[in-house]
Amino acid sequence: MNSRQNEILQIVNERKRVQVNELVKAVSVSGVTIRQDLTYLEQEGYLKRVHGAAVALQSDDIDTRLEVRFDIKQTLACKAADLVAPNETVLIEGGSANALLARTLAARGDVTIITPSAYIAHLIRNSSANIILLGGVYQHQGESLVGTLTKLCIANIHFSTAFLGIDGYHQDTGFTSRDMMRAEIADTIINKKRRNIVLTDSSKFGQIYPSSISQPSEFSILLTDNGAPEEDIAYLRAQGIEVILE
Repeated sequence: MNSRQNEILQIVNERKRVQVNELVKAVSVSGVTIRQDLTYLEQEGYLKRVHGAAVALQSDDIDTRLEVRFDIKQTLACKAADLVAPNETVLIEGGSANALLARTLAARGDVTIITPSAYIAHLIRNSSANIILLGGVYQHQGESLVGTLTKLCIANIHFSTAFLGIDGYHQDTGFTSRDMMRAEIADTIINKKRRNIVLTDSSKFGQIYPSSISQPSEFSILLTDNGAPEEDIAYLRAQGIEVILE
């Protein structure tokens, strides 16, 4: 990484989301050069590119995260919806791919959706699906409900399938989350021992975050895209997880 690319990365990490034309002014180079630098920084895993902008990897704003690899996430969401039977009750924990899954299922109108995500509940508020929003401590940026009350709600509610999001996967750490309190909620869901499904795009592979989410063997299914490393997929399958690649 050269000094200009380092400066670009610092700006993106400070502001969380920066338009290309803003970077052109800040760094005093052409738009072509900025786009080349952003492509390099994304390939090296330092940031994510969205239409006309760059976003920090640590951003927990779901609207921003939805824009990253949107087409892949929408395809995964449609595939995940096929795993849900009519009249089934599902818990959708959170994350951008899961938000698209919730919207897909809600459009069907034949499911009950339980979620600790205020973002998801708001996204599907006009649908005919039954929606149960769990209580708890509200996290402003991620729009999730967490804490003791949320865990109590999960312990006292019933569902047959749970869809969970992750922030990272590595063979040394398993599935991980950037947020300790959301990881606790995920563990509470997994401990119900229903059909637990990880829904994530392949960009999360190779990423490590502070909080582990249960053991990989506690999950029934991993649904991701074909960009996931073959060695990681083989490792997960060896642990008894059904892996569906889309």
